[in-house]
Amino acid sequence: MINLNQQEYITILEKLLSINSPSGNTGKIIDFIEGFLHDLQIDTKRNNKGGIIAIFKGESNTKQRMITAHVDTLGAMVKEIKNNGRLRLDLIGGFTYNSIEGENCLIETTNGKTYTGTILLHQASVHVYKDASKTERNQANMEVRIDEKVTNAEEVRNLGISVGDFVSFYPRVKVTPSGFIKSRHLDDKASVAILLLLLKQLKQDKATLPYTTNFLISNNEEIGYGGNSNIPSETIEYLAVDMGPMGDGQSTDEYTVSICVKDASGPYHYELRKKLVQLAAEHDIPYQLDIYPYYGSDASAAIRAGHDIRHGLIGPGIDSSHAYERTHFSSVKSTGLLIYYYLMSSM
Repeated sequence: MINLNQQEYITILEKLLSINSPSGNTGKIIDFIEGFLHDLQIDTKRNNKGGIIAIFKGESNTKQRMITAHVDTLGAMVKEIKNNGRLRLDLIGGFTYNSIEGENCLIETTNGKTYTGTILLHQASVHVYKDASKTERNQANMEVRIDEKVTNAEEVRNLGISVGDFVSFYPRVKVTPSGFIKSRHLDDKASVAILLLLLKQLKQDKATLPYTTNFLISNNEEIGYGGNSNIPSETIEYLAVDMGPMGDGQSTDEYTVSICVKDASGPYHYELRKKLVQLAAEHDIPYQLDIYPYYGSDASAAIRAGHDIRHGLIGPGIDSSHAYERTHFSSVKSTGLLIYYYLMSSM
C-alpha cells in the first residue's frame, strides 16, 4: 500500500513549484521529471508536444491503463511593450486579471535572460487616481512594472524583452503546521507530485500491476489538448488526476479525494466512476462526488479527440482554483490511496 510521507511529498512538490512551467514553456520541468524517473530506472518516452510518458509494465499488456496529471500552469506572454516602459500581457489559461494583481513575476526572454517585475493596475496609486478601486482589471488596464531602470519602450527592448516572451507568477509556497499547503499552481503540480512518489514506491517495492500502465505527465492541459494523444490502442481506462475545485454548491473539500461525475464536457464514464467510489468505500478512503461546471481535463480532451476509452477524473480538493490556491495534506493522501488501489484493481 502507498504510504505518502508528508515531508517527502512537500519536498518534491516545492521542487516542482520552483520550476516555472506556463503552458508552452515546460521544457525545464519535463527535464527534471525525466531525470527523476530515470534515477528510478523507469522507462520513459517523450511525445512530440513535449510531454513525458512513464511506462510501468504489468501482467497484461493486451489491456492497458493510462493515468495523467499535467505539469503546465497558468501564465502569460508579453503582448505589448508600452511607451511608459511597462508591459501589457496576454493570459495563458483561464483565469482573471484580478487574481494576479500585485503578484511578482518573472519575464523570460528568448535569449534566456530573466527579469523580475510586478503585475499591477496602471491606475494603482490611490493618491493619483480617484477611481482606482472601481477600475476594471483587464488587459487594457493591467501592466507589468519591470524591476529595471526603464522609462520607455526602447529601453525595454534594449534589455532583450520582446513580444511573445513568457511571464511566470511566483508560486509563494507556504506549508502550515496544521497541514495546509498554499501556493499558486497546485493545479496540477499537487497531483504530479503524487504520481511521482507513487511511481517511486511501486518501483522500490517491485510491485506488479495487473495491467501495463502509462503515466502521462502532460504539458498542455491548461490550453485544452495536453492528454489527447499518444494513447496506446490497448488502453481501456484513462484516469486524469487533477484538482477538485471548491466553491458555493460544490461538495469537494480540502480533506478528501474528489471524484468528478461531470464537468463542462459532460458525464464521466459511469462504470469507472462507480468503481472508484467502490474502491474508496472498501478501503475507508474519504471522498466526495462532485460536478465541476466550468472545467475540462486531459481525460475529456482524449474523449473529444475520438479515443475509445473509459474516462475518469479524481484529485485533491483545491480552494481558490486558478488563484492563490490551498489544499490539505489529508486530501493529497486520500488521492494517493485511491490511485494505488485503482492501479491494483481489475477492469
